[in-house]
Amino acid sequence: MISPGKRLKTKFKLNLVQDGAAREVTFAELLTRRTIVSVYMKNNTGSCDKQNDSLVAHAAEFDQAGYNLVALSRDTVGSHLKYAAKKKISYVLASDPEDLFAKAADSVVEKSMYGKTYLGPARAAFVVDQDGTVLAVAEKVDTADHAAQLRALIAGL
Repeated sequence: MISPGKRLKTKFKLNLVQDGAAREVTFAELLTRRTIVSVYMKNNTGSCDKQNDSLVAHAAEFDQAGYNLVALSRDTVGSHLKYAAKKKISYVLASDPEDLFAKAADSVVEKSMYGKTYLGPARAAFVVDQDGTVLAVAEKVDTADHAAQLRALIAGL
């Protein structure tokens, strides 16, 4: 996992959903100010819904504190469009089926499901400065109260 103080490669492209519209951007284009990137596994699953519900409830607070908020998963843009409408998500949902962010953040980990092992992105959160420097990392997301976890993380900056 990337350490605070290290710089991410930011030239990779992501498809994202914001305000009901989809578009393609480079990750660097999302860094218009300090940015929180919350990685989750899949739309419409219990823990991931809790993680995003916590973000939805506190998105305005992060915005007022001067942070962009990006939730990132392998889901398609089509899935993100439906999910954003269903959950009333105002922040960016990024589609990363190739785990480009996880590779840049050195956060691809071995996982196991139904007895099979595979590689995938770690459920983690990152605070990234405008130049791509990682300011803080939450290596394990508290899905039940993710916003409080993030508030504590940015309070230490």
